[in-house]
Amino acid sequence: MYVIAFDSTHHAIKSEKEIKSQEINIKTIPTPREISVSCGLSIKFDYNDLNWINNIIRENNLSTSGIYKIYRKEGKRVAEKLI
Repeated sequence: MYVIAFDSTHHAIKSEKEIKSQEINIKTIPTPREISVSCGLSIKFDYNDLNWINNIIRENNLSTSGIYKIYRKEGKRVAEKLI
């Protein structure tokens, strides 16, 4: 699973609106507890859209706390910060 985490709900909603306007399939989810941020919302997306989403974030100066890969390792969920 790949997610974008945010420092505020405002940033999450603004980013969701901008990414959806580009017709990318995303889903707003509760921030996984493995990611330590102050906002309770994250955006889940498909790995194939990573570069496109990263470009949208940069071009629109969207504020995020990071893009993460969430996976299981030895039975535990792990959050690896990609960007």
